[in-house]
Amino acid sequence: MKKNEKLNPELALGFTDRKGDELLIKDRLIEIIKKNFQLYGFEPLETPGFELSENIGKFLPDEDRPMSGVFGFKEKNQWLSLRYDLTAPLARYVAKNYRDISRPFKRYQIGTVWRNEKPGPGRYREFTQIDADIVGTKNIYADAELCMLMADTLIKCGLEKDRFIIKINNRKIFQGILEFFEIKDPKQSLTILRSIDKFQTVGKKGVLELLTKGRLDKSGDFTKGANLKKEIAEEIFELLSADSIIRDKKTGVFRLSAGDSLFKIENDTYLEGLKEVDTILSYLGENKEVNIMSTDLSFKQDMINFQMDLSVVRGLEYYTGTVMEAETTDTSFWKSSRDANAFKKIKLGSLSGGGRYDKLVSRFLNDDYPSVGISIGLDRILMLLKDNYKDQALKNPIIICVFDSNYFSKYNDILQTLRSANINSEIYIGDGNLKSQMKYANKRNSPAVIFCGENEVKSGKITLKNLKSGDEKSLELKNLNNEIKKFI
Repeated sequence: MKKNEKLNPELALGFTDRKGDELLIKDRLIEIIKKNFQLYGFEPLETPGFELSENIGKFLPDEDRPMSGVFGFKEKNQWLSLRYDLTAPLARYVAKNYRDISRPFKRYQIGTVWRNEKPGPGRYREFTQIDADIVGTKNIYADAELCMLMADTLIKCGLEKDRFIIKINNRKIFQGILEFFEIKDPKQSLTILRSIDKFQTVGKKGVLELLTKGRLDKSGDFTKGANLKKEIAEEIFELLSADSIIRDKKTGVFRLSAGDSLFKIENDTYLEGLKEVDTILSYLGENKEVNIMSTDLSFKQDMINFQMDLSVVRGLEYYTGTVMEAETTDTSFWKSSRDANAFKKIKLGSLSGGGRYDKLVSRFLNDDYPSVGISIGLDRILMLLKDNYKDQALKNPIIICVFDSNYFSKYNDILQTLRSANINSEIYIGDGNLKSQMKYANKRNSPAVIFCGENEVKSGKITLKNLKSGDEKSLELKNLNNEIKKFI
């Protein structure tokens, strides 16, 4: 850096500053979520921000280079990484402490995670995750419970039931489809899954491009495709239109159907996935007993909309079975960072997601530790619901203006009177004159200022100025709190 050259105070791409009301609302949401997780029997856990890179692995969608998507550095002979989620560190913790924890182990965790990936609207490189996981059980009821926990938590945060959908799928269904089409290359299989997962953002045309030769997005970035033949890509995409599970009561065989079409895939992996989805929907309240039993893939229980959606496969590589996602039905309006008067209309997308990961812990142990978990996207919920918490907004302080340092004992008396009544307040601690003090109060959005100069000291009263109305009143100290509470 050249001498006298000034630094540019810009943020790194994908990061943001937060202050004031937003942080208070965030704290409030965290308390609501923690309380609800505890209600469901989950206990808290805290793990470090850094982990040994080999222990948490790399399961993120971006796979162009080793450990891409992860922030890390090498220390001596070891690579350390900032955690990219809270699940991989949980697997390490369980493996280290499995003798001392219950089985199943139900834990929740709140923490910051970091991803070195392309940012977008509502998508940051640093964000807060809140996870709930059940480790050490194959019982599919655990999956259903987490679907209910996801929905219940969003409702308790203040989201109306008709503003979100809980979408459910199973990785085994797609694994069975890949087996049916004799797609055996693991890298190609993963590319196909991740292509399908982008359906909500790129649509049918985009998915078909990703399943075949690849896709060029609006920014000019090119994503390599799965190199499937066009007809196979279209057949796979057609499966996304399935709207019900059909089970023959005599044979017990499950099939996906779309209208009059019946998809006849019968390998074990595929059928097991369908059965697990059917079981979850049954636990959630949908169970129709007829000769040919049909489970509608979209239904509402107590007005919570549960829906099977084959396009939901989740980007993380470690999922092995059930995957679920809570998606908003809203379109939100965001202020442009470059133009305060410009608004950009976007779809927020997933508010929460998760799934079953039966192999993550077993990387450390000679024992299966089947697990399932969800993650709540706190930052997206905050942006969606911040108007719901206006009453939680920061109550900016009353400013006691300083006329003479000899009157500080008087100012302290006023301060203690206000704070004893839980009224946020402060004595001006800057170096400016009265004009500067008023400017400070306005920038702080203070509801009022208090004047106590020579005239007030002589009269034994103080002057209260309401900065919203501009009204001034001369008061005795004993009446100050009641007067202030009329307008704050």
